[in-house]
Amino acid sequence: QRQVVESGGGSVQAGGSLRLSCKVYGYRTDCMAWFRLAPGKEIEGVAAISDDGTPYYADSVKGRFTMSKDFTKNTIYLEMNNLKPEDTALYRCAASPYGRRCTTSWHIHSTFDIWGQGTQVSVSS
Repeated sequence: QRQVVESGGGSVQAGGSLRLSCKVYGYRTDCMAWFRLAPGKEIEGVAAISDDGTPYYADSVKGRFTMSKDFTKNTIYLEMNNLKPEDTALYRCAASPYGRRCTTSWHIHSTFDIWGQGTQVSVSS
């Protein structure tokens, strides 16, 4: 049975850190990603990781966020440092069985086939 389980959201002050995790059951995950949705804004691709471990990042989070994957657990992690109020959003994990899509279209939400419910991240100034 396919299932996406996310955890790690919360509330922090600006400059703080959070770590999100996402585990996928019953699905091939050659490309996994985090997207975020903030009120009044379009969904945004934050980071992704391919089946060879290559990470991809949005310009807005480069240098602050780090994506990693434990292949033995089929779990990805997003380490978020130096958080800013503009990082406040619902963060959703997504997966695709097509690793090549990570290279060309990881930032496009229609690339992904299964999604988690999301975990809220709130950053206060």
